[in-house]
Amino acid sequence: FHYDSMDILPQNQWEGWCNLAYGVTTTHDPSASTYEVFTLSEMIETGVTKGPRTYSTGFILYGAGGAGRSVIEDLDDARQHVRRMKREGAFSVKSYMQPRRDQRQWVITAAREESMLVVPEGGGQLETNLSMVLDGHTTIEHALPVTPIGDDVARLFGASGTSETPTLLVAYGGISGENWFYQHYEVWQNEKLLRFYPRPRLDARSIRRPLMTIDGDWHHMAVAAGCARILAAGGKVTLGAHGQLQGLGAHWELWGLTQGGISNLEALRCATWNGAWTFGLDHELGSLEVGKLADVIVMEKNPLEKIENTNTLEYVVKNGEVFDADTMDQLWPVRRPCPKFGFQVWGPPLPSER
Repeated sequence: FHYDSMDILPQNQWEGWCNLAYGVTTTHDPSASTYEVFTLSEMIETGVTKGPRTYSTGFILYGAGGAGRSVIEDLDDARQHVRRMKREGAFSVKSYMQPRRDQRQWVITAAREESMLVVPEGGGQLETNLSMVLDGHTTIEHALPVTPIGDDVARLFGASGTSETPTLLVAYGGISGENWFYQHYEVWQNEKLLRFYPRPRLDARSIRRPLMTIDGDWHHMAVAAGCARILAAGGKVTLGAHGQLQGLGAHWELWGLTQGGISNLEALRCATWNGAWTFGLDHELGSLEVGKLADVIVMEKNPLEKIENTNTLEYVVKNGEVFDADTMDQLWPVRRPCPKFGFQVWGPPLPSER
């Protein structure tokens, strides 16, 4: 999510509804307010509000300076921080900018003692990223900043079990991918998105675009090509849209993977099975099998033929509840309309309502 709620835990949080409308039924937020995210997760699970089932690290274990720093000078410090986050409701922690390798290793040791996962941010430094893979982190959050990556790096991911989450929309090392999509799509006219997304926020990025360039200058495509090499070496790549554009951003991230040579089928696997496997949820999620949770999305067109067809959703099913993907009116097991959000009360009308 990386969301700003615009309210104190609103009963109908637009970000959750927006993601669900675009078929995101489960999310792992690797950097969120501890005070908000676990409460929101409980609200979703108990039916107080709707949205993707939400897992999170809560606040990051920040290693740089400042008031929010998590000081880790020995293994006991790491244990204290990991146990603190577990008590809050986290099943993972984010090791963020811990400057020394031994500090990051202490976090891994403490997390293993508590059966927790560690999802670090490398800070855009290739050497740091590779040491994280060698030391057994669950994922690398964000792109490897150097392109192209060699076969040795791809094989390292394949052998380690560490998954790569490239966040192509904000890829390190060059021009981020989200601007490619703003350049090529008239997002400000997307009526479905505007039902769930405040227009002022959308217009600020999609109309007054911060950056434009020629197609050969986009770095995210080179990052995606590196992901293709990791997959070919037996590694796992997962999908994370960084909260840049709620809902539709997950589809952009998925489409971006194919711009690096990943097949449509493999990209869909990155968005489903790979993430479930990475976080130990593949016994419940990630594929359609008897005994798993009833999460299904129904599309009008086949994404294997054209990857952009992922954005032809007709129905979203989460935990057996069926929603109309365009309006998010619930259709089954009870019928109820999608609630109104705060910005719909005071915001401008949809294009069709003018």
